[in-house]
Amino acid sequence: MNKVKAWFLGGAVLISAAIAVPLWLHADGDGQGRFGRRPGAHQMFAGGAPIISMALKHQSELKLTADQVASLEKTRIHYQSQIEPLHQQLRTGEVEIAKLMQETPANLVQLKLKIQETEKLRSELRYLRVEALENGKSILTNDQREQLKTMFASRRGQHPRNPGQPS
Repeated sequence: MNKVKAWFLGGAVLISAAIAVPLWLHADGDGQGRFGRRPGAHQMFAGGAPIISMALKHQSELKLTADQVASLEKTRIHYQSQIEPLHQQLRTGEVEIAKLMQETPANLVQLKLKIQETEKLRSELRYLRVEALENGKSILTNDQREQLKTMFASRRGQHPRNPGQPS
């Protein structure tokens, strides 16, 4: 029986590490994790909404029309309003997971359900990033998208990908 308890406890420790380490590695200066962000998530066509911010920041260089600027701003505001409640739910879920893991013995059924719930939130956040990215790209012309790719590549010190390569 002690081996079974030790096995469950070991599993709980591994789950805890799997959750906590990514949050620590991606913590902002205020100690709050940047949920759903991956290294490089700010890069064009990899992370979503930052393409919109970058396009708006360089609107004169891209020669954006007033309609394009308005559409990009509307898309950015919509994206931000969608993700903020999900970020809050995710933070709350992570706190609940931490509390469940401090119980001895941990209630593995509740823990599993809470982990699945937080992963659904992460999935929704990822989809919303993709949706914002696609919406932002659809507002720009092909030339503007290529110019923006060049800007992103130069910021990273890289050359833009060839048009034949996947973005």
